[in-house]
Amino acid sequence: MIRTVKVKLYPNATMRRVLAQLCDYRRYCWNQGLATWNAMYDSSQIMADKKLCPTARKVRDELVANKQDWQYQLSARCLQLAITDLGKAWQNFFDQSLPDWGKPHFKSKKAPRQGFKTDRAKIVNGRLRLDKPQGTKIWHDIPFRGIRHLIGTLKVVSIYRENGTYWASLPFEVAEIASKPKTGQVTGVDINVGHLNYSDGIFNVCP
Repeated sequence: MIRTVKVKLYPNATMRRVLAQLCDYRRYCWNQGLATWNAMYDSSQIMADKKLCPTARKVRDELVANKQDWQYQLSARCLQLAITDLGKAWQNFFDQSLPDWGKPHFKSKKAPRQGFKTDRAKIVNGRLRLDKPQGTKIWHDIPFRGIRHLIGTLKVVSIYRENGTYWASLPFEVAEIASKPKTGQVTGVDINVGHLNYSDGIFNVCP
């Protein structure tokens, strides 16, 4: 069972710059991926060859093969997950029953909400730790508020910025609570009862 909690992040100046860069990088990867996807699709139509049709894997491999030097200073998972989501968006485009149905579109840097995803984040000593790219020396865990205790496996984390504030959606895979076995016994309570205490199989009723 997945339980998701929303927390407010309090990054220092260094990590605030990192988060801003990752938000921009996610948008860049999405737009580059969408442009590549459209080009592959047009080629498949012109050549009348279904084998040329784009897939998330083909688009991802194309972008990875053409990465520029500056991209290696940022998390590789940001690109991977952006293209994974792009592939899902194209799949959803063929299902008009979905509430957010529509053709994937390019992302704007003017959008009020910017964000990215990572599946390498960890909770360490009550702080959020993002995956550090190779060669990066200065890196900090990020304090947050909104949750105290939650035991489980952290899944794909979504981090986004709204009105200058950073938030994170933390999905935890937690064990399902086993339901208690039914006893077959029935208990009736009068509607005029104002208070009811139950302890060790004994009811104490206060009218």
